[in-house]
Amino acid sequence: MTAVAGRAPGETDGETGGALDFVTVTVADLRLALPLPAVRAVIRLPELVRIPLGPPSLDGLAHWHGDAVPVLDLATALGRPGGAEPTRETRVVLVGHRSQMGGQTTVGLRVDAMAGILRSNPDRIDPVTQEEGGLDPALLDGLLRDGPATILKLDALIDSQFGDPAETERTDRGSTSAAAGFGPVPAGGSGAAGGIKGTVDRQALLVFEVSGQEFALPVDRVREVLPAPREVTRMARSRAHLLGVMAVRDRLLPLVGLRALFGLEAGEGQDSSGLAAGRRVVVVRSGNGQAPVGVLVDEVREILRLDPALIDPVPPLLAREPEFEDLDGIARADGGAGGVSGGGRRLVSVLSAERLFRHGAAFGTGAGAAEADGEGDGMEPAQPADGSNGIGGAGERFVVFRLAGAEYGLPVSAVREVLRRPDSITPLPNAPDFVAGVLTLRGEVLPLIDQRRLLALPAADSKSGPAGLERGRVVVVGRDGLLVGLLVDGLSGLLTVPADRIGPAPAVSAAQRRLIRRVATLDAAGDMAGDVAGAARLILLMEADSLLDMDRLAELPVTPR
Repeated sequence: MTAVAGRAPGETDGETGGALDFVTVTVADLRLALPLPAVRAVIRLPELVRIPLGPPSLDGLAHWHGDAVPVLDLATALGRPGGAEPTRETRVVLVGHRSQMGGQTTVGLRVDAMAGILRSNPDRIDPVTQEEGGLDPALLDGLLRDGPATILKLDALIDSQFGDPAETERTDRGSTSAAAGFGPVPAGGSGAAGGIKGTVDRQALLVFEVSGQEFALPVDRVREVLPAPREVTRMARSRAHLLGVMAVRDRLLPLVGLRALFGLEAGEGQDSSGLAAGRRVVVVRSGNGQAPVGVLVDEVREILRLDPALIDPVPPLLAREPEFEDLDGIARADGGAGGVSGGGRRLVSVLSAERLFRHGAAFGTGAGAAEADGEGDGMEPAQPADGSNGIGGAGERFVVFRLAGAEYGLPVSAVREVLRRPDSITPLPNAPDFVAGVLTLRGEVLPLIDQRRLLALPAADSKSGPAGLERGRVVVVGRDGLLVGLLVDGLSGLLTVPADRIGPAPAVSAAQRRLIRRVATLDAAGDMAGDVAGAARLILLMEADSLLDMDRLAELPVTPR
């Protein structure tokens, strides 16, 4: 609940007849006063997304009115013991901040409780002549006799936590150098269309799991991957695999259940449709005016690039059977990590996107009729696979992965594939600490960057389930002749983010600014309808070029956490 709202820096309606207004709060053993004109809102502690490489006082990012707002633990920022468990009284005070570089933004300050609003005349404010309560005098603006309370100098406090913005700008500049240890992208292709050893000729497949079996769809036919809804609107007299429709950005998306379509057994805690917490919906697009169709799956596994010769047609004897008419072929993938040595072979059923559209048309949602915007149901046109703006500049496509409880994104154009983490990694002597070793991928050697070490995040617990190492993934990134693998916790899938949902990430440190410059802010009610928690979603967007420059990565100033 918002207690104070609508204030902005420089407003004077907090001053009446020369009196000054303050919001008073308690933090540890301190009673503090914040100038009311700088306070934009006081809210309950929201769900926070941790942003790496920030100062120790940074709790994370909060979603507020479409913006990603950094939230500081005020106790830690002031040198008091911080990190205490929040209570019913815990609040976040959102204040306007004018940085040393002249920009304005919103910053949240976590406090133990809000004490109230206090008005005081200037002659009742004493100057700070010495260290007050162990606080740095440079962060204080006076002492209120009527509080008693200590007035914080907000801009100085926030600048002291986020460092020198000029240093951040200097870190951003500099030439990109080819770093030793990176496998070159062969002459067969480079840049967005290139890749490792014949990638130009390889078929990119998004692999997902249903009831323990693997299925795939071509990446260029996948619009995005969304959380499954809690429930769907079922259509009368439809077949069992036609689950109904779900709302996505105020549009209706037909939903097809592979579990019922192929007669697979339901997992624990699921009905025959497969609806349960943690499931995903793969949104498939046609590109020829038909409406998108959603496919309900258990888990998104990886993105593979396979030689088309390894994708066999369905055997003629089976192709005559109705249950196989939804397949385009059967892929023979390596059992290890999509080309990583070892493992043996595994079979992946490649679905027919065209057949899925015919299923969607059975709902009578207009799937067979094109509309002016290029998608039959009026959803924004999906991004082409090369990551360009596409029809009407609807947004950008990202590969989204999980890391230490947060979600990160990389442009589809920079991601070659996403593989299972190999059982063993060859160490690389004298490498930087964040380099876990090297990996051989189809004859090419690439370094593996441990993203948790690079971003100063806690080490993963190998027994922590989906976030543990046994479900880890390798995101292979390549551009302009460089290639690297990123060790992450898991793959969320593909996502098309509208341009107006992408903004600059708060600059909390020079190292963070180098690697994460943008953030996608998605509202549960509009962009992510059906999300299990119903909460907003923040995705930290990483800079692919920075991740490919090993020399500059090793020079990044990393703040210990």
